[in-house]
Amino acid sequence: MSKSAKTSPQPERFSVGQLVSIGLLTRLLIDTGVQIFFPFLKVMANGIGITTVEMGRLISLRSSMGLLAPLFGVLADRKGNRFVMRLGLFIAAGGYLLLGVSTNLWTAAMGIVLSAIGSFAFLPTLQAYLSARLPYAKRARGLGIVEYAWALSGIIGLFLVGQLIEFTNWRVPMFFIGGGLFFWGAVYHWLPTSNVDWAETEPKKTGSKKFQFGRLKTFFDLGENRRSAWSNLTVSALVMFAATNLFITYGTWLESEYNLGPSILGIVALVLGVSDLIGSVLVSAISDRVGKRRSVIFGGFLTFVGFLLLPLFNVSLIPAVIGIALARGAFEFTVVSNIPLLSEQVPQQRSKMMGIATAFGLGGTAVAGLTGPWVYEQFNVPGVGVLSATAMALSVLITLWLVREPEFADA
Repeated sequence: MSKSAKTSPQPERFSVGQLVSIGLLTRLLIDTGVQIFFPFLKVMANGIGITTVEMGRLISLRSSMGLLAPLFGVLADRKGNRFVMRLGLFIAAGGYLLLGVSTNLWTAAMGIVLSAIGSFAFLPTLQAYLSARLPYAKRARGLGIVEYAWALSGIIGLFLVGQLIEFTNWRVPMFFIGGGLFFWGAVYHWLPTSNVDWAETEPKKTGSKKFQFGRLKTFFDLGENRRSAWSNLTVSALVMFAATNLFITYGTWLESEYNLGPSILGIVALVLGVSDLIGSVLVSAISDRVGKRRSVIFGGFLTFVGFLLLPLFNVSLIPAVIGIALARGAFEFTVVSNIPLLSEQVPQQRSKMMGIATAFGLGGTAVAGLTGPWVYEQFNVPGVGVLSATAMALSVLITLWLVREPEFADA
């Protein structure tokens, strides 16, 4: 046993249910921080003293930081999930506090970059940490509950942020988020190690630290289940591309075709947040029983149908919003069901696998950021719907043909 394993405190102060609850509360802060830039972009840009175009570029820079997620996954597999989660929370906290005091482009950029690095270090590592403690037969329920945070941050978090900005200014929510993340970073010191977190209990191998192509090859080697693992990662990218291709354009679509103002778009965002929540709740309720792979296939097919039928819903405002909400709920069910499936593809490299999945999802999102607005401008809603539906169809076929689910139910 290594020295670090002997000295690391491992008291079982928390049950698995409590760990899931702590993960949910932490994610609520993290996800509110992620979503805060969308509705309040102009307010923040004006407060910093930059243009909305410059602020938009900073958000693009933030997204690119997700490419670092696999490196933090490797670090987690070596140093332990708890170490990387705390590191990510402290980095993100520092980023939000720096953003809160920024008065120019450069300090704002540094704050946004730090908040992004910390968030992308924390998110996949939390998934790996909880996956290691949750039996696979119950993993969709536990991880699905944690994913409620994304919907709740849109429903509750952004509402509270709006109230804070209304009565104070845009900087105060940054201080609240930063302070909250520092608090959770301290709390995570007392969390137990994972039941099968070999990185926190096994001795580390030493050797030359010089760059070697063999090590690069090893990084991309996902073991005997590599075909299924890489296929599952490809599915993640396709699903995120398909969804973002629509979600990045629906505001422009509704505003241009139905003359919606910001207040009504805010109500639409609330409806979509409820749709997200329903999708996550369904995962935690049924995906363990029907199987994660089957859930991904079923949800992917429903999302495919939802995207394909969007032009038929686009006859007036209410049907259009209903169509978007149905597609979004099905997407949320699909993407959340895929998280536990990803988590068991390579259990020995779980943190790295979840980090790579984050990078793949980001890649799909980044491509959609380029295609979505252009496709809508050229082909309107039918073009957006067909492109998103095509990507979802590919994801379903890949899952059917190439992705395997573990043939066991661990205890």
